[in-house]
Amino acid sequence: MHRPLDPSLFELDGNRLWVMHCSEGPVPKASLEAVQGFLPKEAQPWKLRWAEDFLEIPEATKREAAKLMGVSREDISLTATTSSGLQAIAQGFPWKMGDEVLAPLGEFPSNAWPWKSLAPRGVDFREVPLWEGHESGAGAWESTPPPPEADAETRLLDALTDRTRILALSWVRFQDGLKLDLPWLGSACMERGVHLVVDGIQGAGTHKPDLTGVSAFSTGGHKGLLAPQGQGFLWTDAKFRLLLAPAGTWLSVEDGTDFTRPSTDFNRDWLADGRSLEPGSPSLLGCVALKASLACLNTAGEGAIEAHVRDLQEMLLTGLSNHPVWGAEAARLRGSWEEDRLGPILSFHHQCRGAEFLNDLLQRGFQQGIYASVREGYLRVAFHGWHGQADVARLLQWLSS
Repeated sequence: MHRPLDPSLFELDGNRLWVMHCSEGPVPKASLEAVQGFLPKEAQPWKLRWAEDFLEIPEATKREAAKLMGVSREDISLTATTSSGLQAIAQGFPWKMGDEVLAPLGEFPSNAWPWKSLAPRGVDFREVPLWEGHESGAGAWESTPPPPEADAETRLLDALTDRTRILALSWVRFQDGLKLDLPWLGSACMERGVHLVVDGIQGAGTHKPDLTGVSAFSTGGHKGLLAPQGQGFLWTDAKFRLLLAPAGTWLSVEDGTDFTRPSTDFNRDWLADGRSLEPGSPSLLGCVALKASLACLNTAGEGAIEAHVRDLQEMLLTGLSNHPVWGAEAARLRGSWEEDRLGPILSFHHQCRGAEFLNDLLQRGFQQGIYASVREGYLRVAFHGWHGQADVARLLQWLSS
């Protein structure tokens, strides 16, 4: 079985199986080497070069991000995290008293608190359950899992009102793994005059989003993009970006990096491209690492990675199809898999067995060198381009024990 990402690209330990890039992805050797090569310049700053380092490194990172996403480099903003990208939108949008942000029930906090912080400005944050029996918060463990026939998109669109300015959602949900149909939602939102803003971190790096009708897509780099914590990017549609107040940093204006013009000349226009939303001087060290990680993914090709992930998911679900504990969940997930409703995460619901059952299973996995994760009633197994058939066999042995 060909692997789009050769395991030798990473510092992987054969005794440990890491299937939780949904929490933290391994950084490729190339990214480590890029950081090690650049760090001495920070120790001896006279070695830093204005054009090739301060200017070119961020631009090269944007080019790799744009290539991965299939978008224009001018629409990419470098941000620290998913949250910081969403904050730039939340704080820059022209809100009016009584406006609302609509979101699916049970979003990751990165896609809740930036909107909830707008309450003092009279902006409401409203959540919508996506299927019958869907619960979150204190009742998350009592929630039913999403059935294959769940029509989450229709529930969201039906909940839009004339007060809704933004529909904010995760492309791939962090706990149950459901992947939402972005082009359908985006097109429908455009017809209704609503902006679709996406938290994309759980799908970026393994799947390529269709951004038809989407206004913004924000992601950190430390999960499927396989970069260190603290460096990500934001994509914004050009027309939507013009609605937003600029970040107000020294790099968000024309000629900000041209020191032949007096820096105290404040008679400048705001930039129209993605730089208008950037927080100021970039982390060159973070950009060096993210650029190398993105280049690694671009060499493999997201299409190849996505197809590979789907093959591995099918193998695991087939292997569990007759299992007395996991058979019903395998059938449910297989239905969602066939409808292309899954991202890279297979989320096995506890099925009334409770937290102790999943946590005991998780601990037995750790003892065997298998690193999965549990979130809000689901055991999460996340595949990427370096996993193979032997990894599926090892998971089957663990889950069957």
